[in-house]
Amino acid sequence: MVIRNPTTLTRLGLMTKSLNPEKKGIYRLCHHASANEGKKLRPAPSQMQSLMDIGSREIFDTEHDAFRETARKFFQKEVAPKMADWEKTGYSDRDTWLAAGEYGILGVATPAEVGGIGGSYLHAAICMEEQSYVNSSGPAFSLHSDIVLPYIYKYGSKEQIERLIPDLVSGKKISAIAMTEPEAGSDLQGIKTFAKKDGSDYILNGSKVYITNGWNADLVIVVAVTNREAKSPAHGISLFLVEEGMPGFKKGWLMKKMGLHCSDTAGLFFEDIRLPASALLGEENKGFYYLMNELPQERLNIGVHALAHCEWAFEETRNFVTQRKAFGKTIAQLQTVQHGLAELKTEIAVGRAFIDQCISLHAKNQLDSGMASMSKYWPTDLENRVAYKCVQMHGGAGYLWDTPIAKMYVDARVQPIYGGSNEIMKELIARQIVGGGKKK
Repeated sequence: MVIRNPTTLTRLGLMTKSLNPEKKGIYRLCHHASANEGKKLRPAPSQMQSLMDIGSREIFDTEHDAFRETARKFFQKEVAPKMADWEKTGYSDRDTWLAAGEYGILGVATPAEVGGIGGSYLHAAICMEEQSYVNSSGPAFSLHSDIVLPYIYKYGSKEQIERLIPDLVSGKKISAIAMTEPEAGSDLQGIKTFAKKDGSDYILNGSKVYITNGWNADLVIVVAVTNREAKSPAHGISLFLVEEGMPGFKKGWLMKKMGLHCSDTAGLFFEDIRLPASALLGEENKGFYYLMNELPQERLNIGVHALAHCEWAFEETRNFVTQRKAFGKTIAQLQTVQHGLAELKTEIAVGRAFIDQCISLHAKNQLDSGMASMSKYWPTDLENRVAYKCVQMHGGAGYLWDTPIAKMYVDARVQPIYGGSNEIMKELIARQIVGGGKKK
């Protein structure tokens, strides 16, 4: 019930003559509601004909819709037709990266003043969603645009920004970030890669594994120890810019994975690479601090992809069951299938509301570590549940590799693992619950 009449408020005991009604929060809210009652609310995706229809969700407006149409055109025209070839090679072609640059898909949230497109995280989320809406596991545009680029424009020197960002936004250069090592995954303080100071230079030695974009990468942000005597490992970590062609930089092997066959993943080796001081990203020994600042966005990125993938899987399965016939009728007419679809749509709708809340908060720099961890753990678990149920509804067809839902099923499995395992996410959430510490 919306109450707009001050007299009515008085009758309900919410206002007295001794109080100035203009100072009452509820009265101001009523004025706000009255002023905005002519504004047409945007429907939720669950109220649309398809969960992927353009024109829904309160966090977006018509300008975002126009951008989404551009992004959708790009992924349908430039990415979807090439996915079968990329699955065979294990990596994408560079022409597609250049096309992404031409469409304005890369660096969309990078500020225009440093050479980016100048959009917001809302625009970045649209790009992630539209890639999921064509069921594409690669290229890893979001890692390039929304993980690597922020490190450069936030912590890079003027020379680094001016030299690197234009080529990264145009797609001329492909980037990666190398954190994980054979014995250091979610525990970043356990890394062994070491950059030893030698005059004003650094000598880098070590190796990294499971590096997304690693095979194609022209530029890699490498996490390395620079002070082994620091009071804690976190106080002795730095970030370095390692570029293709540097003596001692070797791409070991293109990893064959269970899923994500369109996205290249590689092992990287650094053997006595001499890095000039200009290769240091930000300040020496501040790397762990930078990583902690940026990891919440990486986790939200994974959640954004996961929830959109759930929406795609639901629509793909709905289309299948309304055409597949058994017992003289479509299987969509079977009550067990109908109830399964109802459960899926409801869970996805709940997830969409939460993820949109996280997107909105992050766009205002208000997303804390706990919610970022939730935004990664819950949607990726949901994605795997949705994938399992959708494959089941496809029956035998769902087990065939050429069926899109089969690809989604194996692609979903890694989501609770990378970007910090979901077990680690629960630990981070729990710290805010029982630790008594201030939220960060």
